[in-house]
Amino acid sequence: MKGGLEIVQPAGWPAPRGYANGVVTRGPTLHVAGQIGWDAASGQIPSDDLAEQFALALDNVLAVVAAAGGAPGDVARMTVYVTDLEAYRRSRAAIGAAWRARFGKHFPAMALVGVAGLVEPRALVEIEAVAALVEPRALSGGGATAGAAPVGDEGGP
Repeated sequence: MKGGLEIVQPAGWPAPRGYANGVVTRGPTLHVAGQIGWDAASGQIPSDDLAEQFALALDNVLAVVAAAGGAPGDVARMTVYVTDLEAYRRSRAAIGAAWRARFGKHFPAMALVGVAGLVEPRALVEIEAVAALVEPRALSGGGATAGAAPVGDEGGP
């Protein structure tokens, strides 16, 4: 077991590349809402490049994990939604480099889903995650941080 995660691999199956077939979590669980490739400082999407948005979306997922006291290796599951599967395939080398820079060789259980669009029109990728927090940080005020908008401020989902 690594931290709060135990990788599950069925006997006789070939080893997966870039993901785990299953992950058992121990300890408190953090569910990270879908994060897009926006810049937190400006509130804008700075690029129309899928790989660049993917890297920023990963940064945003990890910012939420860190705010809860977690680390990249605590991420147990991710679902990645992309609006253009062919662009994703063309960008795999750059996406892989962004992944390794943030997660190294840690691969959670993952799914990649092609979608017709996302709520933010310029968003090309959205990533949601689940993390198993080994030693979560004590959260005050329901976990909200200074400057965070309360849920529903923009009319709901």
